[in-house]
Order: sequence, then structure tokens, then C-alpha cells
Amino acid sequence: MQKVLSIVLGGGKGTRLFPLTKDRAKPAVPFGGKYRIVDIPISNCINSGFKQIYILTQFNSASLHLHIARTYVFDTFSDGFVEILAAEQTLTHTGWYEGTADAVRKNLNHFRPQHPSHYLIVSGDQLYRMDLADMFKRHVESGCPLTIACTTVDREAASGFGIMQMDAQSRILDFMEKPAPDLDIDNYKIPKELRHDRRTGGKDYLASMGIYIFDAALMEEALANAHNDFGKDVIPAILKSKPVNAYMFEGYWEDIGTIKSFYDANLDLSDMTPEFNFYDEHMPIYTHRRNLPASKLNYCTLNRSLSADGCIITNASISGSIVGIRTIIETGASLDGVVCMGADYYENDDEKAANEAAGRPNIGIGMGTIIKRAIIDKNARIGANCRIGIDDLPRVDGEYEHYYIVDGIIVIPKNAAIPPGTII
Repeated sequence: MQKVLSIVLGGGKGTRLFPLTKDRAKPAVPFGGKYRIVDIPISNCINSGFKQIYILTQFNSASLHLHIARTYVFDTFSDGFVEILAAEQTLTHTGWYEGTADAVRKNLNHFRPQHPSHYLIVSGDQLYRMDLADMFKRHVESGCPLTIACTTVDREAASGFGIMQMDAQSRILDFMEKPAPDLDIDNYKIPKELRHDRRTGGKDYLASMGIYIFDAALMEEALANAHNDFGKDVIPAILKSKPVNAYMFEGYWEDIGTIKSFYDANLDLSDMTPEFNFYDEHMPIYTHRRNLPASKLNYCTLNRSLSADGCIITNASISGSIVGIRTIIETGASLDGVVCMGADYYENDDEKAANEAAGRPNIGIGMGTIIKRAIIDKNARIGANCRIGIDDLPRVDGEYEHYYIVDGIIVIPKNAAIPPGTII
């Protein structure tokens, strides 16, 4: 019998997403107003019929544990589960995960009792919707013990990925990690036999998506050594002795592991025809059901924007922005190109009175505040009449008193308090 275990790799520090990962694991970072990044790979697995899922993590995993426990509860009579396996000390190993392959190796003792026939490895920081069941079907038909999902990229983007060379039968012949921009890699182009019915639009190279299907026996064999990373160590070693199949994915796929890519992917959701479609009833993206009321919009102007559940927005102008759950926006505020993650809770009248007495802004965005090109993390308090990203000021990447600038984008961290009248 065929039994697939799905493994979501989320154990990295998430340094490229800092400060959003300052107090939470990378898979737990909020996305799209009401979701978490981890909801994407988990939903892809569930929609494809793979409902036995492990998430490997080791940094700041408390909020991720809470989200998983509240969200992914399977029926008593189902064999489905979503479980987190954080790095742990045992009698055989005491260190942290040293890489993607090492993370899987150190958890094989948890996987073996499930008697899997195959392992599906997916990344925890990518935005895509894929029929993983079709990839598995192609894997079995290929007769290869390993299949790697690949997406097409142009020459400029190829320098940021592991590039695959393959033959006309979709067998991978060679793998090159992040080729230099001036290196001639024409022999890595997709074979003409596989391009004749595809419009590549200049995307003539295949990049690894970091999504793999291993036969269980090959996984055991490949990890019986000191190799720590799938892309750098394990895959090149396997290619020397085993046939490896390429699965060409032609849908939308985006790595959202950096602040800029995260910001751009969020704002793209507000377009008339976004690259990623959350409005797919047949392959939905699941998340925590919060039972929040509908958002209340009082005398507002909203243009190309999304507002999640439970928001109260009054006499505000919002354009090309994401407004997350429980966001409170006061009179006269204006948002343009802002990713606002919202809040974990509402403040009551007593808490607001205490805020006033302490000279502390309430959670949300104060009266008359104008914000442009920024990410506002959860529970941030932004006072009245602030100007963020509006004025022509020098903005250098780095850490500042109440905020960060990363890739030219202003980031207000979780639980931050911005005094009234602040200009950033």
C-alpha cells in the first residue's frame, strides 16, 4: 500500500523575514489579512489528499503551536493529523537542526512507525497552489525513486535558484546551485521536445522549487551520512547514482522568504486579477476559524484593498492595501500600499482609559495618521497625526527606535508603540 507522509520544512531562523520573525517562527507569520504562511503548504497537502503532515521547526514556535492546535483538528474517525516536531535533545543527538536534510534525519524515528512508502517534502515559505496528488502520480509512473518539482525561470532569475538540466524524458541530468550571472548555462535550457507545446516567454530554465517526493527506501539511504541540506548535498549526491524525475509546474509560485517578496505578494492579492487566487472553492486555503463579526466601514473610501474580519474603519481612505483581522482605523487616517496584520484582541473601555492615562496610543491606527509603503505587524499602536513613509526623507535600511527599514520598506514590529505626531 502507498502511504505518503508530508513534511513541511519550517525550522530556519527566518532571518530574511526579520523583524516579522523576531517573536514567531517563519511559518507563523501572518499573511493575506487572516492567514498564516504555514496555511499554504498545509492546505496544498490536504487538498491533494495527503492528510498526515509534520511541521519541522525549532525557533520561536509557541505561536505556531497554538495556531496548529486551534486550526487543524481532524475527525475522530480520520487518520489525518498535523503535528509540529520541534528540535529536541535525545540520547543520539543534542544539537539544533543543521539543515533541511538534517532536520528530517533527526526525526526519522518519529516517521518510521507510520510505515510510509513515500515522503513529500515541502517548504514552509512559498506561495502556490499545486495538485500534489498529480505530482505523486507522475512520480510513481516515472519509476524514479525521487521527483523534484521545478518551475520555469528566465536567465536573470536563474542565478538565485538551483537550476536543473534534464532530457526529453523529464529525467534530471545535472544540478547547478545558483549559477553566476555571467556563466554560460545554455546547455541547461529546457529541451525543445518539452517546450514545443509551452509558451515559456523567455523562461527557458528549470529551477528547483524545494518540493520533493522520495521513495521511503531512498530517503533512508540518502540520510545515512553526514549530508545536511537537500539542495546542496543530498540531491547532487543522488544524481550521481540514481535516476531523478522532474515535475514541471507551470502555475504561479513565489518564494515569500524576504521582506520585499512578502510585501509584494501581499499587495498583489488586492489587484483585480491577483496572481494567487484565494477565491477557489475547490482548493481552499484553510486557517483558524475565529468567529469574528463582519468588518464595519463608516464613511470610508476603499480602492483595490482587502479587509479581513472584525475590523472597524471610520472615515478613512485606503488604497492598494491589506487590512488584517481586528484592525481599528480612526477618523481621517489614510493608507496607501500598506500591509496591516491587525490585532490578536480588542481593547475594552478600561484598557483604553489606561492607555490615555499612560500617554500610550490604542491598538490600531490613530486619527489623521497617513501611512505609505509599510508593513504594520500585529498589535501595533500608532498614534494620531503620524506621517509614515510620506515625507521625502532619507531612509536607510536598519533598526531604529520604534521601527525597522528593510529593502526600503518601513516595518512597524509587533506590539510597537509609535507616539502621536511621529514622522518616519
